Amino acid sequence: MWLTPSVTEPVARFISGSPEAEISSEFRDLAKRHILDTLASIVACRDLEPSVLARTFALEQSGDARRNAVTILGTSEKAALIDAVFASAMAGHGAEINDFIPSSFVQPGPSIVSAALALAELRGGGGDAVVRAVVTGYELAGRIPRALGIDNLRRFNIANHGIGPVFGVAAAAASMMRLPEDRIGDLLSYCVQQASGCYQWLLDVEHIEKSFVFAGLGARAGLQAALFTEAGFRGVRKALDHPAGWMGSATFTGPGSDADRNYLIEDLGVRSELPLTAYKRFPVGGPTQPAVQGILELLPEVDVADVERIRIEMPGRWEAFRDAEMPALNLRYLMAIILLDGELDFVGAQSLERMHGDAAVRALMERVEVVHDPEQEHAPGEARRESARVSVRHASGRTLEIFVPYVVGFPSHPMSRGEVEAKALELLSRPLGRGKAEAIVAAVRDLEAATEVSSLIALISR
Repeated sequence: MWLTPSVTEPVARFISGSPEAEISSEFRDLAKRHILDTLASIVACRDLEPSVLARTFALEQSGDARRNAVTILGTSEKAALIDAVFASAMAGHGAEINDFIPSSFVQPGPSIVSAALALAELRGGGGDAVVRAVVTGYELAGRIPRALGIDNLRRFNIANHGIGPVFGVAAAAASMMRLPEDRIGDLLSYCVQQASGCYQWLLDVEHIEKSFVFAGLGARAGLQAALFTEAGFRGVRKALDHPAGWMGSATFTGPGSDADRNYLIEDLGVRSELPLTAYKRFPVGGPTQPAVQGILELLPEVDVADVERIRIEMPGRWEAFRDAEMPALNLRYLMAIILLDGELDFVGAQSLERMHGDAAVRALMERVEVVHDPEQEHAPGEARRESARVSVRHASGRTLEIFVPYVVGFPSHPMSRGEVEAKALELLSRPLGRGKAEAIVAAVRDLEAATEVSSLIALISR
């Protein structure tokens, strides 16, 4: 007996119809904002180790394969298609500055935008096709984890962050390639066979494995699934509907399962995951953003030399952000450098050297306490929230406290187009200069009118 509701046919119609489907101006504008945000992330992270390692790997793997070479975004170097997209995606999540979907625990931009632009460059697609592909890819990336069940994935140590982008990139690539409806079942089958990644990324220290799980893995596997399908590979065409298939396994159907198959197809093509996609205001992990904003707002009143204790109360996986070995995820480290520097900058947020080798930082970290606050948890069925209460106690007895219910950029309080462009200008201007940064912002704003994307790719290259 087939699983219900049937999802393969509606998904196939949605993906195959995306090159011609009517897309609202709201969703088009949101897609372009996330394209810009992702390009800014790629440029900003170009010289960080995850990006450099991936770029070196891509160039070595490609060798003399220049016939189908495309640009590794943010550089002037070229590699074979899959290798270039892999390297571009790794750069996009080289640090904690790209977009994310908090309700699905995926970060779609680095992999999906990289794949769409690469295919447009290689095959002559224009800006409108890229925007459509991004809209299509974000839908699958955001919906698949919810369909499988967020708790199911966590319970079985399967990373949403890896699985979502596999399907998202495959959908975006299929849109760019104009794969027909009767081949999308094969595409989904090869996504299933490559869907992987686990929460082991939480143990990563240098952001290399995390960059792979969140971006490189999905970029490579999703694009490969689309290329397999285009080349004639056939598979289990109803892999998502067969009771003996992937979604019929005990992982997703056993006792206590929170799988929701209907989420994959509910209002597909009408409602979008784009309004549920967040921007990072600060170059740190999503759940740490409210506490970072809180200490920055308190900073003018803090006497750093007199600080006795900093207490952060937050919802969610608070221990992970208390004990994280990765600087941009460790709240104790982030509080310390903000107090010492009087600001939070992109470089400091990523610095393992300061986290482990700066005596003043280590001393302040010992005074930071991170605890769970059940009152800040969202109720079952409610949208995920990220908030924090930050209090600073001075040795003199003076205490400062602030509650940050949200950070602008979260879906409940989204960034405006102007705010997204301002963030991008800040990230792009440092390596490229203000004039070039403004040209990139303008090019993305008018992306649908572009008949080719090579000029945009050239603008972000150095």
